[in-house]
Amino acid sequence: MVSIGAFPIIPSNNLSDAVAFWQRMGFARSNTDDNYVIMRGWDCEVHLIQAGSGPWSVPENNNPFGVFIRTPHVEAIAARVDDLIIRPGGVLRHREWGIYEVGICGHDGTLVRVGWPSQLIGGGDAAVRSADQA
Repeated sequence: MVSIGAFPIIPSNNLSDAVAFWQRMGFARSNTDDNYVIMRGWDCEVHLIQAGSGPWSVPENNNPFGVFIRTPHVEAIAARVDDLIIRPGGVLRHREWGIYEVGICGHDGTLVRVGWPSQLIGGGDAAVRSADQA
């Protein structure tokens, strides 16, 4: 299967840990290269690379890298990694910008946001209005 879209290349201090995290999120490894891993799931891809020095370095406790996964399977993914949800701000809910979203702390502190347009989830505009009032 070939996915269409733009996909992030995420450096990791420990590529094995990164693969395990994405597998837990419901992705499967689709290649055999030891230094560059392609993970596929939820109709998208994430590419992983072993961090090194220089611009690919992942600073400890201050990871600048993040990923947004746009999928209608927000709740299914959130359920797989409930203990990694960033609380209180990242809990699964309709956001004021119109996205039903969850924030997850990924490998090496990578911010992983998973979301889908609220109006396509069934909460629609009413859910976004109630999020604005919360």
